[in-house]
Amino acid sequence: MLGRTANGLFWMFRYLERAENTARLLDAGLRMALTRDLVTAEEEWRSVIETSGQRAAYEQKHSSYTGHQAWNFMLREKANPASIICMFKLVRQNARLARNAISGELWEAINENWLIIDDQLAKPVGENHVLDAVKTIRRAGTMARGALTGSMLREEGYHFAQSGMFIERADSIARILDIKYYLLLPSLSYVGSSLDTGQWDTVLRSVSGDRAYRWLNAGRIDARGICEFLILDDRFPRSLAFCHSELRNNLAALARLHGTEGESNALMRDADTRIADLSIDEIFDQGLHEFLTEFMASNAAIGEAIARDYRFLS
Repeated sequence: MLGRTANGLFWMFRYLERAENTARLLDAGLRMALTRDLVTAEEEWRSVIETSGQRAAYEQKHSSYTGHQAWNFMLREKANPASIICMFKLVRQNARLARNAISGELWEAINENWLIIDDQLAKPVGENHVLDAVKTIRRAGTMARGALTGSMLREEGYHFAQSGMFIERADSIARILDIKYYLLLPSLSYVGSSLDTGQWDTVLRSVSGDRAYRWLNAGRIDARGICEFLILDDRFPRSLAFCHSELRNNLAALARLHGTEGESNALMRDADTRIADLSIDEIFDQGLHEFLTEFMASNAAIGEAIARDYRFLS
């Protein structure tokens, strides 16, 4: 497979996952803001923008955090490269680049949803339509993943796409946890308060883990339990453990297809060694921030090594 095609598949699913993760975060923020007064709602939107990594860009354009400004910035601001409209445009561009290597069903899922999203976000999105836009983006991700899984051969293209998706998903979950733990909570005095509980609930909702977590934990919202669920529970498809398990399998498949292992396989083994048999108590003893920082650096290094191993540029 040509390097530019592999690059297109890898980044198509990275950008798709990134756009969907942003939509999930936006959905959680909308639901939280609806339960707050005006002042607290602005703090919720600041938290959402902070978690998405868009605060510096946002504050260059806006001096306050109203809902209308925040969600339009995240959804459709063309000067914001992290906006959903910009990311989904890159999804489609990369799909076109890899057109001959993907199934017709996958191309249709990307192209048709791009046309819908482009139309929905052509003008500022009002309060009555923002949830519809979020649902469209989440549905687009679901359809594309379904088309990938249900229609593509388990050859190079499939494994490059899956690798990109799980690299991005792991990075997103780690960042959400890190931002929550160190930036969103104003003071230690808030630990265990309704604000703290609400923000942890937002974290779960932003990764579609609220129902699964409550089912496993009888509805109890507990910071340590949520961290264990999102880091170590390999039953949940958005946990760090699950993402790295799937990433490992796809990199191993690529190595078999190419008849040799690369740097990314070695880095993957190192990452597995560091997280294997860890308990949540050991992670908190080390420091959650320190663990997540190390995880994100390792995850990024694996992504860069994939590009070097298969001779395409990120």
